[in-house]
Amino acid sequence: MPATLKGILYMCAGVLCLALGDAITKWLGAGYSPLQIIFFRTLVSLPLIVLIARFNGGIRKLGTKRPGVHLLRGLIFTGTMVCFTWSLTLLPLAEATAIIFAAPLFVTLLSVPLLKERVDKPTILATLLGFIGVMIVVRPGADSFRPATLIVLAAAVFYALTLITARRYGSREHLWAMVFYTTLIPMLVSAATMPWVWITPSMPDWPIFILAGVLGVGAMAGITMAFRYAPAALAAPFDYTALIWAVLLGWWIWGEVPDVWVLIGGTVVIFSGLLIAWREGRVAITRRPAT
Repeated sequence: MPATLKGILYMCAGVLCLALGDAITKWLGAGYSPLQIIFFRTLVSLPLIVLIARFNGGIRKLGTKRPGVHLLRGLIFTGTMVCFTWSLTLLPLAEATAIIFAAPLFVTLLSVPLLKERVDKPTILATLLGFIGVMIVVRPGADSFRPATLIVLAAAVFYALTLITARRYGSREHLWAMVFYTTLIPMLVSAATMPWVWITPSMPDWPIFILAGVLGVGAMAGITMAFRYAPAALAAPFDYTALIWAVLLGWWIWGEVPDVWVLIGGTVVIFSGLLIAWREGRVAITRRPAT
């Protein structure tokens, strides 16, 4: 099998795990606090991440000389998890998924003041197009406006900040160390809230909590492997297959049928993200030194 095809398949498998994990989170959110769901997901994921790290360079790769950076990233990612998990309990699955795709747009927007990066005009236009798509989905001021969509937008901003810090410090830290600490911190934060939000899970729900954690690690592993086998510009666009799974799972489990504005806006956001990814790929090629 060609390496690029293998990378695409890994990406699709990772995104499917992500979509299934979101569906399970939404299902559990009907009876449990988002903080309790996050606690169990991270509690299950953490030992699996250590196990994967053990076979990808050894446990020593989880060490770090920048605990403060990892603490900051972990707290930011905690905000991502809390906002997105909470939003899944309030919004249709497809709508929440379409809005969270705004994260790459915020990355482009925030990379200028935070990373001092220069953004060319085509990228700026693609980003503006993406925000138009977000507005189509959210529809502020319309009768169908849902305040909960603002929670998803907050999750997208937090996630964008997580990606920006990864871009800044990722080359200095091992991949699985970054994954480990962005899982450890949400677990510790959510664990501290358990005395106030704890509900003892019923017997049928225990395996569902465990499955949510396993799927989370499966998503990270699949996406990581995808970028090992395929160029980022080729593998990244398949991340948007999550919207297809979200529509299908939302319809199958809850009978949710996204309205035409969610589909149109989601398509515009995806198209914008693809334009930005394509443009960044072209810029990276032109900046690559001749050999």
